[in-house]
Amino acid sequence: MLNVKNVTHGFGARRILEDASFRLLKGEHIGLIGANGEGKSTFLNIITGQLMPDEGTVEWNKRVTVGYLDQHSSLKKGMTIRDTLKGAFKGMFTLEAEMLKLYEDMANTDADELEKMMEEAGEIQQILEHSGFYTLDAKIEEVANGLGLSSIGLDKDVSDLSGGQRTKVLLTKLLLEDPSILILDEPTNYLDHEHIEWLTRYLQEYENSFILVSHDMEFLNSVINVIYHVNDGELTRYTGNYEKFKQMYEVKKSQEIKAYEKQQQEIERMEDFIARNKARVATRGMANSRQKMLDKMEVLEKPREKPKPSFSFNEARTPSRFIVEGKNVVLGYDDPLTKPVNFVLERNQKIAVTGTNGLGKTTLLKTILGKIQSISGKIELGEFIIPGYFEQEAERDSEITALDYIWNEFPSYTNAEVRTALAKCGLTTEHITSQMRVLSGGENAKVRLCKLMQREANWLILDEPTNHLDIEAKEELKKALIEFKGTVLLVCHEPDFYESWVTDIWNVEDWTLKVI
Repeated sequence: MLNVKNVTHGFGARRILEDASFRLLKGEHIGLIGANGEGKSTFLNIITGQLMPDEGTVEWNKRVTVGYLDQHSSLKKGMTIRDTLKGAFKGMFTLEAEMLKLYEDMANTDADELEKMMEEAGEIQQILEHSGFYTLDAKIEEVANGLGLSSIGLDKDVSDLSGGQRTKVLLTKLLLEDPSILILDEPTNYLDHEHIEWLTRYLQEYENSFILVSHDMEFLNSVINVIYHVNDGELTRYTGNYEKFKQMYEVKKSQEIKAYEKQQQEIERMEDFIARNKARVATRGMANSRQKMLDKMEVLEKPREKPKPSFSFNEARTPSRFIVEGKNVVLGYDDPLTKPVNFVLERNQKIAVTGTNGLGKTTLLKTILGKIQSISGKIELGEFIIPGYFEQEAERDSEITALDYIWNEFPSYTNAEVRTALAKCGLTTEHITSQMRVLSGGENAKVRLCKLMQREANWLILDEPTNHLDIEAKEELKKALIEFKGTVLLVCHEPDFYESWVTDIWNVEDWTLKVI
């Protein structure tokens, strides 16, 4: 279906892929995995033709149709969700229009021509019936329901949707198009638990091929049968699911370390022999012979350890007992999203805010922080509160470097202090000097978490902080939030991440005015 040979690609001095090869066979469900910034999205952009590789070739099978959901797809203003989803069947609507035109033209034609036209219209009718054209609305409703679009309303203008809702629309449209190859980049980032379950079942039963990038290991593990691991610019193929890959990768890593250490010992012995024997006439020949062997030896590179992030939040002074209290608060922008609700957040509580997208999770955080006004009701903040806010999907298009992003916020830091702070979050020199817009979603999140960690706070308000983060970074963030002595208000769609340590869950589905 797809053959990628010896692809090399970089941005400036930064090498992303080095002589990478890849193949996709019919019916394969491939998981493309690797740490943040290793080049997964770059690879997808290369195979979909959005980026030209510096070297190498990409060959698709001629009869392949490809559907690509990337992290930054956009939608047309003025179209409803239903119109957008119907766009998945554009070809069928064109055929229907052709058929209706034939019927229209039959009124003004002779007998011979009429017969031909009737035959042609009958063929089109057959194609449409066979393709399920007359049950399209039911099919659209079924997939839209599965991914939670019906609760938003299919007649809503796509320009009024949140980032997460837009992704759902694009994913739904892609699944309705039913291409022979699906390419999905982080599809679960904006999906709630029940919709992830629906997508899991859909992909398990999917007969065609797909390539999936995801940091949700439970989801990935249950839908794929081949892994490609992106590491240090190389692509390595493993058969089986993620659990099997982990075992095989550990064996491979251990073999590489042993081979390197063994060769280093051999080099040391040879160098010692040469040093002791090259000066003596009797043994000089042997020493020269060893030197030639040493010069010809292909020296193995030391297996590189990836920088591991280390997160910790600075705690500010103790605030009052009540952090925030909401009295008869109606959340919303122009229209109400909720009925009047009452809530209380006390010092040292750790709350997860859950519920289907579009019901007001982000709106709740922004209203509490005073960034937007509630439609009615009253929000009272406690005393001595020092909040730290992590905003979902911020700084995606910023042209400043990660280094300047932190330095602008903390001008009293030295260059070394800024670099140390970013390195602690698992970022390399290459990441630190790259513009925020060219960083991967995970690297971008690490830079913004780094900023949050430089300030003291006694209350953390985090909106989907796990989106795009790789497994190690997620585990480290979880550990930091467990150790944080202050209050936490967290929006997250991954129960695995928060279930073991939060003190309570606020489900906005209990507050909503919408039919779920």
